[in-house]
Amino acid sequence: MKVSVIGLGHVGSAVAYTLLSRSVASELMLVSGRLSRAEGEAADLTHANALLGTPTEVVAGEAADTAGSGLIVLCHSVPTQRAGRYLLAEGNGRLFRDTLPLLAEQSPNAIFLVVSNPVDALSYVALRATGFPPERVFGAGTVIDSGRFRAALSEEEGVHPEDVRAYVLGEHGDTQFAALSLARTGGVPLANPARAAEIFEEVKDAAYYVFQRKGYTNYAIAAAVGMIAGSIAQDECRTMPVSVLINGYLGVSGVCLSLPCVVGRGGVHRVLHPELTPSEADSFRASAQVVRTHIEQALAD
Repeated sequence: MKVSVIGLGHVGSAVAYTLLSRSVASELMLVSGRLSRAEGEAADLTHANALLGTPTEVVAGEAADTAGSGLIVLCHSVPTQRAGRYLLAEGNGRLFRDTLPLLAEQSPNAIFLVVSNPVDALSYVALRATGFPPERVFGAGTVIDSGRFRAALSEEEGVHPEDVRAYVLGEHGDTQFAALSLARTGGVPLANPARAAEIFEEVKDAAYYVFQRKGYTNYAIAAAVGMIAGSIAQDECRTMPVSVLINGYLGVSGVCLSLPCVVGRGGVHRVLHPELTPSEADSFRASAQVVRTHIEQALAD
């Protein structure tokens, strides 16, 4: 499968390396605002591949060179200048509306995976800009947040992270919430939900901790993208909370938020509609209200 990575900043370059190391693509096309940057990254990754030994060919190009992609990973962004993810809505919304129609035209059968922030609003913009069905346009969502939460729970419970099933749902942002009613350890509900709620609050701002100290986050989100891309390429049908178009769940429609989804070849196979507690349902609706505001900003002329 040909995979194109659009945008080669801190996140895009880390994503490209992760996809290479996981052998997700037969061809990895790198596109940046500056061709020379893409050429440098492609050369560096090709040198790395001499040691990794994957069958992936890494090349640099421009938007037209993405033609025939099976997966397009959208990491491009206006300059962040240490701005929060919400402040990027207007600029990145305009950037997506300007760049995605050509990418969609070049690869009419591609899956578009949105990584740029604010990811939920931009997933909706990407749907509008490409005209593709929602199963082929979705965002990385709260995969990374859920991973952080599971890791913290596993440490608290003294079990392997893979034996913890817990989801952070809603917005990838301040209104996200832990669906504690769904959380299980070895198939058993959490013994101490109150402590789990405290743990969620502790890890909720993990990205801000990193951002304040190094100015950006990139490795963890790259790992999340690698997991999503691997499930697509290998048709693993993993269940993960990606940001998808909501159509009537809990009375919410016309907005992208994270719900557990079965992801495999072709994109999102199924959107799961878990039975949440009334409090969790209210949190989901609150996320929808916030993301609607971001969508309005992202679609503003």
